[in-house]
Amino acid sequence: MAKRKRREPGKKPFRLPPSESKYPVATVAHYGPDSRTVTKIAVGIVNQHNMVLALERWAGPDVATNPEIAAQIQQFIAQHEAKSVVITDGIIGCPHEEGIDFPEGEDCPFCPFWKGKQGSAAYRR
Repeated sequence: MAKRKRREPGKKPFRLPPSESKYPVATVAHYGPDSRTVTKIAVGIVNQHNMVLALERWAGPDVATNPEIAAQIQQFIAQHEAKSVVITDGIIGCPHEEGIDFPEGEDCPFCPFWKGKQGSAAYRR
């Protein structure tokens, strides 16, 4: 698999002005227990008012390399007629959900790597 080029530290990503963005937008986010292991992919479909129209999640040890899951993600995006796709630059958090898998306002007890780096617990620090 080809390695993606990382953005230089301090350099802002290219963004289209909202008036030029094409909606609906599919957002693809990668999650994992650390910064190297993808165990969950969440795909949301968002309209121009930033409302989530649809959300689907895939999880598993091979979620990032499984061709069946890749096909399901492509089908989900096509089914919702997304005009643009935005993908996270790497893993953005642990796969567990605050308020569902662990109490709101606390760090995830299952992913010590993310302690203090995500969720509402990080904003209080």
